[in-house]
Amino acid sequence: MRIAEIENEIIEEFELFGGNWEGKYEHLIDLGNHLPLIDKQHRTDDRLIKGCQSRVWLHSELYNEKVVFTADSDAIITKGIVAILIRVFSGQTPGEIMKADLKFIDDIGLKEHLSPTRANGLVSMIKQIKMYAIALNLSQNS
Repeated sequence: MRIAEIENEIIEEFELFGGNWEGKYEHLIDLGNHLPLIDKQHRTDDRLIKGCQSRVWLHSELYNEKVVFTADSDAIITKGIVAILIRVFSGQTPGEIMKADLKFIDDIGLKEHLSPTRANGLVSMIKQIKMYAIALNLSQNS
């Protein structure tokens, strides 16, 4: 599935809750509970995302020219946020990831309903995902 299609699915899911942010947070928590966890060997300090208040580990690898992400966090809402990002980006090519605009984040109102520190963490997660994509794209083309 393409990034835009996945984003539309997520928008539709969140629309089911209307303006009920308690329900949306519960959905985020549920998504985090189903996150494909990072292998213990990759849960290291060098994979911690800088700029997040909670601890978030993110690992990427290239498999059949597609980026596969795994992650974990010690905070349940943050774990849900990284689960959404992985859902959008995992299984995409580095080039598709680098071009993604992530309009869905604004469409579901996520940034405006996060605390400033969580919103900064979201930006840091996206930045790190795109940095991994750039690095994998370079290694793929060299």
